[in-house]
Amino acid sequence: MAVVGYGRTSTVEQKAGLADQLRELEAAGCTKLYSEQLSGVDTKRPQLEAALHYLREGDTFVVTKPDRLGRSTANLLQIVQDLTTRGVVVRILSMNVDTSTATGKLMLSILASVAAFERDLMLERQRAGVAAAQAAGKYKGRAPTARRQADQVMALDQAGVRRTEIAKKLNIGRASVYRILSEATAG
Repeated sequence: MAVVGYGRTSTVEQKAGLADQLRELEAAGCTKLYSEQLSGVDTKRPQLEAALHYLREGDTFVVTKPDRLGRSTANLLQIVQDLTTRGVVVRILSMNVDTSTATGKLMLSILASVAAFERDLMLERQRAGVAAAQAAGKYKGRAPTARRQADQVMALDQAGVRRTEIAKKLNIGRASVYRILSEATAG
């Protein structure tokens, strides 16, 4: 049963912060450490992916703070859920969360509830804002860019221009070109 730690800082300038995290993870009993220096919003976090791939049933995965692991509360909860399903215990040191305990599971459930509540509130505010903008005549939705160019698509197609070239010339997607041509022949 391995105790695996993961540390991350957002920038190379935060070397001291990463060193502190790694010391804290070692003090928590981690025998294998993964770390990286990149922003949490980066699409790829290779060391996190390597750590998650390494973990097996019965292992413990440790991070110092929740924001070191997840990009958002929803992302954090998804990672924890995936690990829990695989039989991996997750510990978040700053929150004293340990998914092997009833209290740790409760804390994560509360966190999930708060995340869902925040999302619902955000969607309510968004709907209210859109309704207000529509009532004021300031919001009409996104203009359909490709369909406005249907005549040009048809003309270029009739002229024998390849469909990929049509898409490039009109700055629209190839799928839009095919859809416009398909709708024209169907109708």
